[in-house]
Amino acid sequence: MGKLLSVELCQRIVAFVEEGHSHRSAAARFRVSVKFVSDMVLLKRRMGSLEPGSQGDGGGHGWRAGAAGWIESRINEKRDLTLDGPVAELRKALDIKVHRVTVWWHLRGLGLIPMAFSVDSLMGIPKASEL
Repeated sequence: MGKLLSVELCQRIVAFVEEGHSHRSAAARFRVSVKFVSDMVLLKRRMGSLEPGSQGDGGGHGWRAGAAGWIESRINEKRDLTLDGPVAELRKALDIKVHRVTVWWHLRGLGLIPMAFSVDSLMGIPKASEL
């Protein structure tokens, strides 16, 4: 596996090529492969920068992208909502079909549901000891 090179070095390599030097001379001078030089020049041309992009899924996609702020504000407005409330409202207001457990995980991630609560208690299902 290749070694990681700094963004500054990549910028110097691209600047060297942009001054009119060949890819081969840049590779020899900076002790990298010709392919690496070519890839950096192409990356700079396509992206306009050599800064690394974000990794991972990034979040902010799927149903949460448009509904995350809406759910949080709705829960803060009406604290006595059961878990089925936001699910039904999402379906009606935003035309988003989502399972209630998914909404529960989202609310738990926001810190709006303490870890001690279970999905059953939020749905109004009594515990076996309460029957």
